Amino acid sequence: MLRHALKNALNPVLTTIRLQLPVLIGGAVVVEHIFNIPGIGSLVVRTLEQRDYPLLAGLNMMMAGFVLLVNVIVDISYAWLDPRIQYK
Repeated sequence: MLRHALKNALNPVLTTIRLQLPVLIGGAVVVEHIFNIPGIGSLVVRTLEQRDYPLLAGLNMMMAGFVLLVNVIVDISYAWLDPRIQYK
């Protein structure tokens, strides 16, 4: 049961993770700023306040790279979970 059903059931879960990741990163910015938690989100807010645009661009590229990395991992796991999916 787990071997056959779990692989088919994971595709919607992976799709949800893929779509919610940018929302989670944006939410981290808000939560870290409101609750004064040190992290990437509070660093983004601080760089906006100080108008440090090169650091802001670097943080933006880092977060976008993380989202792209997760998207690639999800795409690879689609092919691993369902052999009918093939990338050419």
